[in-house]
Amino acid sequence: MTMVEAEPRPSFWYGMPRGYLQLDLNPSSERIELLAQQVLGLPAELRKKADQAFRFYSGALTLLSQQNVQGCALGLHPDGSGGVLSSVLTVSSISASGLDPKLVVATLVKTSGETPEGHTQPLELPCGTGSFFEEQRTTTAPGRSGEESDDLPEGTVWQGTVAVPAVSSFQIVVMQLVTSEVDYADDYRNVLFGVASTLTFTDPSPTETRAAEGGSVAAARSPFG
Repeated sequence: MTMVEAEPRPSFWYGMPRGYLQLDLNPSSERIELLAQQVLGLPAELRKKADQAFRFYSGALTLLSQQNVQGCALGLHPDGSGGVLSSVLTVSSISASGLDPKLVVATLVKTSGETPEGHTQPLELPCGTGSFFEEQRTTTAPGRSGEESDDLPEGTVWQGTVAVPAVSSFQIVVMQLVTSEVDYADDYRNVLFGVASTLTFTDPSPTETRAAEGGSVAAARSPFG
């Protein structure tokens, strides 16, 4: 596992498991323009599909930003039969707006526990006590327009969520793993637990490195982005 860090300096850190590719949620305007030019330069028979993928990517970035997602990674793993298992890992932070983050998480646990298909449990982590929620739910295929809503293909996904109150702020860190590979829920649950166990609110970089960058750890912290 490699430790994930971003600019500006984060207020929390976590490990990225093997097989997951971190997405750039804040691409520069130059990069976006380059992607657009590359799409326009494709042969006509490929341009339409590439344009659809480009628009879906742009829309996904906007949606993730609106939901305060600061980390997103795609998981691709072999299934042992020549196929590939896919999943999406997202990490976000929620402000408790002056409330006790532990009480907010407790409310989330109670609400989730009222769902018949849901399951909740406390989770003891090195950084403190968190809460785990999981459920299987039906969802429509992504990337389809509302005009096609009369006949949208549906499928079942497994969704696991870990919520952890920050140590010294009104912040709640939320880690969520979603996959359509519901038969592998036990494996993905272990992956999510593994990522959550690496969560830390203390800068893991060497002390001398932090000092060379100027200021204390507290002064360098800002929302993970």
